[in-house]
Amino acid sequence: MNSVSSTLSSSERLAGNGARIALILLRARAILVLLLLVVLFSILAPSFLTGANLSILSKHVAISAILAMGMTFVILSGGIDLSVGSVAGLGGMVAGAILTQGITIGGNTHHPGFFVALLATFFVCLVAGAVNGWLVSRAGVAPFIATLGTLYIARGTALLMSNGKTFPNLAANSPSFAAIGQSFFLHIPTPVWMMFLLFALAAFVAAKTPFGRHVYAVGGNERAARLAGIVVPRVKMYTYLFSALCAGLVGLIIASQLEAAHPATGESFELNAIAAVVLGGTSLMGGRGSIAGSLIGAFVIGVLTDGLVMLGVSEFWQIVIKGVVIVLAVAIDQLQSRLQAKLLPLLLRSTPEAGA
Repeated sequence: MNSVSSTLSSSERLAGNGARIALILLRARAILVLLLLVVLFSILAPSFLTGANLSILSKHVAISAILAMGMTFVILSGGIDLSVGSVAGLGGMVAGAILTQGITIGGNTHHPGFFVALLATFFVCLVAGAVNGWLVSRAGVAPFIATLGTLYIARGTALLMSNGKTFPNLAANSPSFAAIGQSFFLHIPTPVWMMFLLFALAAFVAAKTPFGRHVYAVGGNERAARLAGIVVPRVKMYTYLFSALCAGLVGLIIASQLEAAHPATGESFELNAIAAVVLGGTSLMGGRGSIAGSLIGAFVIGVLTDGLVMLGVSEFWQIVIKGVVIVLAVAIDQLQSRLQAKLLPLLLRSTPEAGA
């Protein structure tokens, strides 16, 4: 009897160890894919790992990562924000209009300069985020519909501001503005420093603060969160405000890099942000995911795009490949959820505590 029990115990432990390895590999899929892509493109494109290309790559990653961090909070709470690309474009246009056209008050035109342009940009973007938050948390509009509407409103407003034209020569009107997207610190582009600082802040908030725990709770089970005393509308509002703030920062970075503000800036950026979040392991159903995963997902998207460009792959095929990657990421996420649910009893039985 003891030998049978010992055999069963050994087999359960062996199966439990295999289950743990499978789950670890699934959870680390973004890192594994990133390493695979880096090795692949460094072999196929010898100039991939050069300093010049890595600098350009890091700037592109910073754009997607900053948007992804804001998007992560929204998705963790059970929502979605399709408006971030348009809000980023609107933010850049606000800054461009103030720097080039000034502000007209009482028939007199004033050119307030760099800091006022920054404040106005963030204010307008926060208003867009507040509209999203109110529609979702108070008016009861589905997040997809609410943010889709805001996408069109923000894009249309950006086009109306200049009749579809570009605000050029922003650096000439404010040399300090160019430093946002073009300067370096310790040989690293400033947007990359912004990305890591924002990552540190977002990761701390998500993992170490009551608000972060509330976001996970709302996304995991909104009804249970309400019964636990969490003010769900407030949590959702803050997630959309943070997402809009990230979009405003991206709009400023891009306008600074181009030294111009164009109303079409940010088109399809929301897709890259969502792709980065999903690739990083955040569930589209909410309640599960991490800021670190979204950062790694942004690197995957950036490396994939940069590598395909260096290999001369058509832009149209790049869009197809990104779509396939997103679908595979969601499918693998669902596989992980199902596998984790099936293996949980086995994992519990195979632990030493369970055997005791």
